[in-house]
Amino acid sequence: MDLLRRKFLLNAFKLFDVLNAGFCLIVSIVWGFDKSIRMSFHQIAELKIAVNNIIFFLLALLIWTTIYSYLNLYRSKRLDKPVKEILDLIQASSIGCLLIFFEAKLFSVEVIDSYTIILFLLLSTIIGITSRIILRLFLRVVRVRGRNLRHMLIIGTNPRAIKFAEKIASAPYLGYQIIGFVDNQWFGGNKDNLKRKSLVCDFDSFQSYIRNSIVDEVIIGLPVKSLYDQASKIITTCEEQGINIRYLSNLFDVKAPISGNCFSDEELLIHITHKNMDFYPSFIKKTMDIILSIVLLIVFLPLLAIVSIAIKIDSPGAIIYSQKRIGKNKRIFKLYKFRTMYENAEKKQADLESLNEATGPVFKIENDPRVTPVGKYLRKTSIDELPQFINVLKGEMSIVGPRPLPVRDYKGFREDWHRRRFSVRPGITCLWQVNGRSSIPFERWMELDMEYIDKWSLWLDLKIILKTIPIVLKGAGAF
Repeated sequence: MDLLRRKFLLNAFKLFDVLNAGFCLIVSIVWGFDKSIRMSFHQIAELKIAVNNIIFFLLALLIWTTIYSYLNLYRSKRLDKPVKEILDLIQASSIGCLLIFFEAKLFSVEVIDSYTIILFLLLSTIIGITSRIILRLFLRVVRVRGRNLRHMLIIGTNPRAIKFAEKIASAPYLGYQIIGFVDNQWFGGNKDNLKRKSLVCDFDSFQSYIRNSIVDEVIIGLPVKSLYDQASKIITTCEEQGINIRYLSNLFDVKAPISGNCFSDEELLIHITHKNMDFYPSFIKKTMDIILSIVLLIVFLPLLAIVSIAIKIDSPGAIIYSQKRIGKNKRIFKLYKFRTMYENAEKKQADLESLNEATGPVFKIENDPRVTPVGKYLRKTSIDELPQFINVLKGEMSIVGPRPLPVRDYKGFREDWHRRRFSVRPGITCLWQVNGRSSIPFERWMELDMEYIDKWSLWLDLKIILKTIPIVLKGAGAF
């Protein structure tokens, strides 16, 4: 599950807890209302609510969500036992109810008495526990079926690193896939316990391995005292390429036993992240990607049909051309475009390498002989890129983001800082497109991608989209 989806789930759960608290508090007040008054629910609903009571209610919800957050109810619980999470929830609910009871006395809210608070505690806790059990079961099913797995690379084969790896490997519902270990030799004993997970590289070749592999998270389990320099270099390399790093928190081999109930993700690992996209702007970006893609595909449907017919008449071959591109975290996906070249054009590229007009590892020729007559017009107007909105709908691309590069171009990268562009989802347009496209050198192109990642905001996306429209209409820099 990617960062945006995890944050969406987290914030949705926070909202659920607040709504649950509000619902249970209202139900408890109604059920616990003085029976001697003999008022129906309808009569209670018609009572005038004082401003004092409104403030009390809102403050009560604020207290509730603050206690839940303070007691770590919203931190990752993947490595926690269910009993530990249930006990944490009971503790947080009990403290929250106690504080709300004191608040009711402070605000002189007469409908809140001890009976009402006990009823509120029971209702909110039961619903809270049930919701978390359902969420755990749902996530288990999703992860066991191999959806949204995180590719994990473990640094070190010392006993501590191996013990951690064995726990992860024995629990597929956690959603981790261990792709291997990095060390100069195997120190951890029997590999069979890890289903023969292998040493993928040593410390010296780590940088080369990470360049060409799909790695979502790197776990550092090296003993700090003896291998500090190696760990430091690995962290620097991962930071340079925008790869998330976690390291075991018990760095100094503390011998005191750790309680199983305290064996949580956050206590076991310390997380270093490089993403600067906050949840709400990122969620809006994702939502706008989907909405705009659907709208544009519908609006341009007649044009798509006309272009398809023109391509078919112009030259033999498929209408849609797909090519393997490098996406987020170096995952390979198929990018869709209208075909603009004659068949077997890729096989002829090697014969044209001497005519390459682009700097760096990319390949560009302004008057490429492989391009069809219709293809020249499609490229000039960027109409050939319209099918990429399908990639956006599939979640492989965004409307704005660094351009996805072919596998051939990626293999020509020489600088590791260039690879940080793969820490975000690629896009149809970006700063490169609005600053000259193919007319600017490769090094400047990479600098613009880094600038986009570092300075990202919704406003920046909007400016890029608005600048892209006149550039596309002019056909500037396109070949």
